[in-house]
Amino acid sequence: MRISDRPEYKAKRPPLTAEPSALVLDVAGEMDQLNYGSVVIVNDDREVVGIFTERDLLKRVVARNLIPSETRIGDVMTDHVKVASASDDVVDWLRQMSNDRFRHLPVVDKDGRIVHVMSQGDFVSFTWPELLVRIKDTVTRSYPRVISPLWQTAGVAAYTLAIIFVVRNAF
Repeated sequence: MRISDRPEYKAKRPPLTAEPSALVLDVAGEMDQLNYGSVVIVNDDREVVGIFTERDLLKRVVARNLIPSETRIGDVMTDHVKVASASDDVVDWLRQMSNDRFRHLPVVDKDGRIVHVMSQGDFVSFTWPELLVRIKDTVTRSYPRVISPLWQTAGVAAYTLAIIFVVRNAF
């Protein structure tokens, strides 16, 4: 399933963005007010240059005893951000996010401009029935397409004979 096929993708609010020169205090205040877990840092062309998350606030500002009203977001953001396109596979990104330990994934258009941010929670909502269908499809492709009814009948008959043999010899 593609990212753009997820209902969460279509219902997403616009991503929260900031320029690298913004102050941490202002960005954190906006995150709090709008209940966002991340802010995508963009250049003048809205291309992703970084991301600032709640974890960055804790590890790169609070733990370093920096002053939020004097610290620029560009100095404490995570750079080298992984970005997805709307046509990418959900399960591939869920696996990568889990393995690489990040929870927010900017989704960009073909020009690299921010469109959405998907969270790991958005992908985890990939429901069990959908996952079971995927697993069934994978298993079905891995084994012969059709097991002959003759072989199915032979298997049941062999099992029945084995049970009869065990029961007769047990008494």
